[in-house]
Amino acid sequence: MIGVDLMIAGRNLARHTRRNLFLGGALAAVTALLVLLGALTAGMESAMMQSATTLMTGHVNVGGFFKITSGSAAPLVSQYPRVLETVRARVPEVDYVTVRGRGWAKAVSEHVSMDLVLAGVDVAHEPTFRKVLHVVEGDLEALSQPGTVLLFEGQAERLKVKVNDVLTLSAPTARGVNNTADVRVAAIARNVGLLSAFSAFIQADTLRQLYGLSPATTGAIHLYLRDPKDAPRVAARLRTALAEAGYRVMEPEAQPYWMKLMQTVPSEDWTGQKLDVTTADDEMGQFKQFILALRVVTGLLVVILMVVVVIGILNTLAIAIRERTREIGALRAIGMQRRKVLWLFVLETALLGLLGTGAGVAVALAVAGAVNAAGIALPEAVQVFLAQERLRFLLDPGAIATDALVLAAVAVLAAVFPARRAARLKPVTAMHHVG
Repeated sequence: MIGVDLMIAGRNLARHTRRNLFLGGALAAVTALLVLLGALTAGMESAMMQSATTLMTGHVNVGGFFKITSGSAAPLVSQYPRVLETVRARVPEVDYVTVRGRGWAKAVSEHVSMDLVLAGVDVAHEPTFRKVLHVVEGDLEALSQPGTVLLFEGQAERLKVKVNDVLTLSAPTARGVNNTADVRVAAIARNVGLLSAFSAFIQADTLRQLYGLSPATTGAIHLYLRDPKDAPRVAARLRTALAEAGYRVMEPEAQPYWMKLMQTVPSEDWTGQKLDVTTADDEMGQFKQFILALRVVTGLLVVILMVVVVIGILNTLAIAIRERTREIGALRAIGMQRRKVLWLFVLETALLGLLGTGAGVAVALAVAGAVNAAGIALPEAVQVFLAQERLRFLLDPGAIATDALVLAAVAVLAAVFPARRAARLKPVTAMHHVG
């Protein structure tokens, strides 16, 4: 029976080609726009997370602050090997661990200067570097040598330096003294989004020498989990474990460490070492707010599009019912029940909705695939907004299917009211209808 109903619905759609092409085209356009908006947002978030977990944060971080006086603070973890032992013992979910220094310095070349956020790294213990960082000049292995730094393309262009050129770094130490160090550019990597505009990597011991730190001192321990979704639970467990081990642990606060360093920690009345356990979401607080705001804007656009779709369907079906009033009367006169008339109209709309949304998904996939393959470079101002160097859509099959089914469902629901109106027409009245 369902096969016969589908055949009738298909024939009815084919009989009114122009009207149905217009409505189906509108559904396809809305679907394509909705899918592309979602893919663009997902691409931005993916690029931002990829940049962040490469440049500044793990899924869980054990950082901290050391205060010589109550009014000063430095982003340091002293005696970190002991802390690392506790961390490894209490986090079986960990995939791998990196230890990074944290710092800030003014980089001065022969031509210009700029501020850089420095991460002190040991490339031998950075398994994701080669997966994420694409070196365009120089050699990543050279970053293991003392007195070396890795810059990104935008930074190298701004500083007007190439591989093997020398920069002078000037940085304030925890004791309020400015130290300087000459470093050689070991490699230049391709930009990886917004964060690569101001972050650079320096050989770990060189960073310690710049700040006058001992080998047992670092900036943070970054934990990369097998499942990033475990981060909040692991962070809560680590706070308890570190406190039980005798460390002073800061209360959880969803702010990046540099905001705490500039605003919160210096105003607190304590000295010595405190550890701070954070997640990637904490360290990316402002970026997450930006993504949330973007999702809100996308949601509003979706609501507007849905309203347009519903109004279009209501108007189109109202016209269709008026044109087919005599046909409806004939069907009712030969014994078709009201429920059956309602079912046929809803089935027509469902079929049209599936075809329209399917066409929209196909168009969106084609557009997104073409854009991704083209690798369209974005202007610097747009890179800041989209958090991407090149325009990229991230296509999630689950999200795409959900968007298409939701739009098809909205179309069906919008058809229920005019379909019920058609089903309630009296056969005699409908058969004598003119127009």
